Amino acid sequence: MESRRDLAHDLDQTLVRQAMRRAIDLSRTVLGTTSPNPPVGAVLLDESGQVIGVGATQPPGGAHAEVVALTGARGRGRTAVVTLEPCHHTGRTGPCTKALVAGGVTHVVVACPEPTSEAGGGVLALRAAGLTVTEHVLEEEVAGGPLQAWLHLQRTGRPFVTWKYAATLDGRSAAADGTSRWITGAEARADVHRLRAECDAVVVGSGTVLADNPLLTTRPDPGHQPLRVVLDRRGRTPLDAKIRDDSAPTLIVSEPDLSAVLENLAGRGVVSVLLEGGPSLAGAFLKAGFVDRVVAYLAPALLGAGLPVLQDSGIMTIDDALRLEITDVTRLGADVRLSMRRT
Repeated sequence: MESRRDLAHDLDQTLVRQAMRRAIDLSRTVLGTTSPNPPVGAVLLDESGQVIGVGATQPPGGAHAEVVALTGARGRGRTAVVTLEPCHHTGRTGPCTKALVAGGVTHVVVACPEPTSEAGGGVLALRAAGLTVTEHVLEEEVAGGPLQAWLHLQRTGRPFVTWKYAATLDGRSAAADGTSRWITGAEARADVHRLRAECDAVVVGSGTVLADNPLLTTRPDPGHQPLRVVLDRRGRTPLDAKIRDDSAPTLIVSEPDLSAVLENLAGRGVVSVLLEGGPSLAGAFLKAGFVDRVVAYLAPALLGAGLPVLQDSGIMTIDDALRLEITDVTRLGADVRLSMRRT
């Protein structure tokens, strides 16, 4: 664990934590663009604790966060503050450990340890080169935030799944006559596009395609689009469906086994999945234990009848109810966004 002596390596503990929080913010700006690499942020400090360089991981094949920070630094940095242990292997790019040593860094502050054997060993290599390393600074904040999906994939072998839905207060996603536009307001709908942009793939069922003919792109275009995935075991997706256009990549899957679907996506470099399907598909993912986070957009409206947000989840009694922990509550215009995770 971090020690006061390590954190005081020529710098005040408060400055180090401030730098790590800035690194966390930097990593958030590249969510959805780095996969299969982790979204990492890095901040370079001089001897007085002033920020002289910042960086975040670039798309695959591009520079890692540490190299970006070193390249853009205004002077020679002494301390590098990084959200993930610097890599010590050669992949598409060279080892970040060597870049830090060559850049004259003498102290490295790390939030999360590298979980893979391929890229691991960075801390040991840095210490062997004579650098001081402080570990586990704001580790929980990073592991439960920008690195959550990537760490989950390394631990479980499957992408991190966020189930997103919009509903009235009585849990209806559409009225009894099938109409559903618009349950929530403009601010909530804009936030959904932000959520899509942070994910690698958006998953729906063929029923959603037939009922709504969604485009499932992120607007305005952030420069990249998530993979659009349709689970369609009966081949019902129309040839002229919007989801088949060229505005984003599309994958139509006939495989009914959700475990195999997620394995397929992981093999394609997908780290995070946004589940936007209807109530039956949501129920199937929940029943299989494949929902890791829930983001609910609730409108202050009541329908009293209509399509529920969830069906066929396999839960029959209150004792079996899936209990969630609320991690964030945000008001978006007239609506409320609830972010929750499994307990």
